[in-house]
Amino acid sequence: KLAAASLELTQHYVAPVCSPTRTGLTTGRCWSRYGVTTPINERALPPDTVTLAGALRTRGYQTCLIGKWHLGSKPEWGPNHYGFDHAYGSLAGGVSPWNHRYKQGPFSVTWHRNGELLEESGHVTDLLADEAVQWIESHHQSPFFLYVPFTAVHLPLREPQPWLDQVPPSIEGEVPRHYAACIMHLDHAVGRIVDALEKAGVRDNTLLVFTSDNGGSTAANNTQPYPDDDCPAGKIPGNNRPLRGEKGAVYEGGIRVPTLVSWPGNIQPRRNATPAFICDWMPTLCELADYQPPRDLHWDGVSIASLLMKDVPPPERSIYIAGPRERTAALRRGDWKLVAHGEGSSQKFELYNIPADISEKTNLAAQHPERVEQLKTILAEYRGH
Repeated sequence: KLAAASLELTQHYVAPVCSPTRTGLTTGRCWSRYGVTTPINERALPPDTVTLAGALRTRGYQTCLIGKWHLGSKPEWGPNHYGFDHAYGSLAGGVSPWNHRYKQGPFSVTWHRNGELLEESGHVTDLLADEAVQWIESHHQSPFFLYVPFTAVHLPLREPQPWLDQVPPSIEGEVPRHYAACIMHLDHAVGRIVDALEKAGVRDNTLLVFTSDNGGSTAANNTQPYPDDDCPAGKIPGNNRPLRGEKGAVYEGGIRVPTLVSWPGNIQPRRNATPAFICDWMPTLCELADYQPPRDLHWDGVSIASLLMKDVPPPERSIYIAGPRERTAALRRGDWKLVAHGEGSSQKFELYNIPADISEKTNLAAQHPERVEQLKTILAEYRGH
């Protein structure tokens, strides 16, 4: 239902893993500028960072985060210190679905409301959807910015039986069935939020963005050190085909994610293949909210408001994707994408024409050395920060 009413951005780029993508969304800047290229539990952002939530709050928006923060796993590093009036969910990363524990260690107890750690019963997807619906019901009379980063479909998975019962028999195996049920459960939770907007009478005045923090994964469901939650054993059946690669990689399967944008009466439902970037959302939403930065925030993203509203793309620009620890990286410019492996003199480069080769099967670096050199120069500027 939401997809049918949305603009689908078919080439929307994020980081290959979670915390970096959240950094880009929150700041409008490449995550590597903050040294964030892997999932992180230490504080990711300087205390004086101008965030998307903080910017919108100066324009009179109520700001709320419900879900996974993962930009600092201590309460004093949490979202309430970065522009959010209300925050609920996991300070750390993905959690076990029923006991809401993060990986074993100093940040395992992570479930919170406004920085106060707490214990609750219930499935994580239901708890987050419940909180979002309740918040909309009590805050819809004033402008608001609501950010709901669900933990689904992050491992570990263990879905309620009613959702497992709805999985078609053609999907076999315990973990694949839990994975399918998790997707269905998430879909229903998103629908509940949309329904709450409609019930509150604000759906037509709400810009809604649905996206993901990285590509699908094939990691094992219960081998990571999460406290026991009776999760079934086996690999997650993530599938990014026809895209190459998965979560953690800078190939398209790791960084190109489904993205829907809906605003009834303002954004026409359609598909658009203009390359877009997670760092674009801060400048875009700030433009739409008429926010004027107090200083140059050095955004790496650009406003795509004209693309959303008028189908007018921004001027050609570069999109830089830093991989984990910057040992891999990618640069997209126009139709071309440069993939870099390694560091210094040992670097190896691959070149792909993405519209012509969506699966990145044909490395064209040898045929277009001048293009490689051009993109290497731009890549080096980003890597030098």
